[in-house]
Amino acid sequence: MMGTGLRKEDKIFVAGHRGLVGSALVEVLEQKGYKNIVTRTRQELDLCNQAAVDAFYDEAKPDVVFMAAAKVGGIHANNAYRADFIGENLQIQNNVIWGAHRANVRRLVFLGSSCIYPRNCPQPMKEEYLLTGELEYTNRPYAIAKIAGLELVNSIRQQYGRDWFSVMPTNLYGPRDNFHPENSHVLPALIRRFEEARLSGAQRVTVWGTGKPRREFMYSLDCALAIIELAELTTLNDNFKKYFNDKFSHINIGVGEDVSISELANIVAESIEFDGAIEFNALMPDGTPKKLQDVTLLKALTNVEANSLKCGLMETISWFRNQKY
Repeated sequence: MMGTGLRKEDKIFVAGHRGLVGSALVEVLEQKGYKNIVTRTRQELDLCNQAAVDAFYDEAKPDVVFMAAAKVGGIHANNAYRADFIGENLQIQNNVIWGAHRANVRRLVFLGSSCIYPRNCPQPMKEEYLLTGELEYTNRPYAIAKIAGLELVNSIRQQYGRDWFSVMPTNLYGPRDNFHPENSHVLPALIRRFEEARLSGAQRVTVWGTGKPRREFMYSLDCALAIIELAELTTLNDNFKKYFNDKFSHINIGVGEDVSISELANIVAESIEFDGAIEFNALMPDGTPKKLQDVTLLKALTNVEANSLKCGLMETISWFRNQKY
């Protein structure tokens, strides 16, 4: 089957539209003039229910699917709810992806995570480094689920000729993120912690871990724009053949720069105007030492200019304050 990019008249299903990246995809799609966007809340459609997903495809008949739905969380949640993270994500992925194949969806984009790469992966992480080493233990169930989804999309592309592909976003942040005090990712957790400290007049904030691990961060709307620009390409098969062999059908999404957690904490504190002390609890796990993605392929295929970390942070902090205070 020959692939074609997005068309303005396409019916586009964004699975996971209330999440960080899903909501960003909806916002950017609307900005770019795509008007026929289909969404379903968890109450309207249980993606863990195969019969319900199949019935949805029969009714909605989408042309394009952005698979952004997943059970997600930070290092604490990933480690504490290991069975939930692999079990639910495998169910959701299989139902949405196989359902899309049965429904003859023309283009599907599956969103993975940079945690699919080995714990001690060479830096920056290239797409072909997948499955070359041991995964980070704390998020291994989630990573294995994402690898399975990536492999399912790749296998369908190879066996059935569908011009589908996967993207591997780096650590994302932005409006509509999860700011839960225990189950959120590092950057929204820091925003909440420093903002609450500022408001309460606290003299110090404690950050989990040593502060030494390095992470790459991308503003969610920049990530959404990059994904949509890739989806708009008329065909991706030729590009994959140019850069990779048939083993790979995913593209890293990131900014190509990283910061240490210690540096990040100081940037967040400065942006929030918290002037107290920052302490690090080395008894808490650090996770993978370094995760920086190689974005050579992304830059070859798109023209996205990412916001700086400080600029994106200010937008995110502003959104958070408007929601909570």
